[in-house]
Amino acid sequence: MLRALVLACLTVAPAHACETALVLSIDVSGSIDGGDYRLQTEGLAAALADPEVAEALVRGQIALAVMQWSGPAQQALVLDWQRMLTPEAVTAFADRAAGMPRAFTGSDTAVGLGLSFALGQFAAVPDCGRRVVDISGDGQENAGFTDADARSEAIAAGVMVNAIGIEEPGQAFPITSYYRGWIITPGGFVVSARGLQDYARALRIKLLRELVKPSG
Repeated sequence: MLRALVLACLTVAPAHACETALVLSIDVSGSIDGGDYRLQTEGLAAALADPEVAEALVRGQIALAVMQWSGPAQQALVLDWQRMLTPEAVTAFADRAAGMPRAFTGSDTAVGLGLSFALGQFAAVPDCGRRVVDISGDGQENAGFTDADARSEAIAAGVMVNAIGIEEPGQAFPITSYYRGWIITPGGFVVSARGLQDYARALRIKLLRELVKPSG
């Protein structure tokens, strides 16, 4: 009788599964100067620390990783996978994001190669239900020229790709249009940021859209 009770207790509450593995992919090409880079890292930290975002990350037991990309052969995983199991884990990850070093400087914009590198990181988190790449940048591809192939690779692998297009002030949205036409996968979306000062707001909107299930 006692043995049966123990077994029942062990099986009543299985571990909560990881809903989503999310790679945050950041542009550090030559168009991003030192001030721009700090705005990205501080914006990333601020978005993750937002109470609504943090709650969604913990509720879904989200696995997060951060990579940086620039020209050909310039892609690096700068923050390895971490499960957001507690509010303290989210805070610690946000703090690390705010202070993470820049991997590359002064090179081209190889969007497709950066996306392909991101897709290769999901092998480390096979138990997560969804796989998502968030790519952000302020320029169209000008090196490598593999964006169409990388997008096809993502579609074939069942990975969703969303984006933040970092735009100059004004009426035009060329980066948003590029990401929409060439990078995001079916069902994906693009959020526009008006300069790096708007990055935290745009990232918060994008994270909530990805992680919070609509009610009703």
